Amino acid sequence: MAEFERIYKQYFREVYSFVLSISRNERIAEEITQETFFKALKSIDKFNGHCKINVWLCQIAKNTYFTYQNKQRRYDTEDIEEQVSKNSIEIMILNKEETFRIHKVLHCLDEPYKEVFTLRVFGELSFKQISQLFGKTESWARVTFHRSKQKILSMLEGE
Repeated sequence: MAEFERIYKQYFREVYSFVLSISRNERIAEEITQETFFKALKSIDKFNGHCKINVWLCQIAKNTYFTYQNKQRRYDTEDIEEQVSKNSIEIMILNKEETFRIHKVLHCLDEPYKEVFTLRVFGELSFKQISQLFGKTESWARVTFHRSKQKILSMLEGE
């Protein structure tokens, strides 16, 4: 443990500077650097000495930062609320007559659009849950749902 403290003190500044250079954000750099040393502590026994320890630490930091960035992108898209137009499906479902029209159109819709739409709107499942059911990504579930809405709206206009 004393050896790891020495490594931490010796390389903290270097790893922090590296993360700051790629993130351009002090708070994120601090957070990623802390997580880097935590991961390094957990896997210090896997360090085989084929490279310098500062290179190993910066590699962990880089991977940790990219993982952080990917998570941020996912959360950012989940927080975006879809804009609702006057003839949107969400509003139409509130009206029983419109709901029946949607069910009629939905009955003619191809898979997986039919099932994804049904699970999302009537089953009230999240995109994550839908993606798990199909063994696909959340992005796939979002895109498929969006396409199903577009198909339903165009079919309703054609009635």
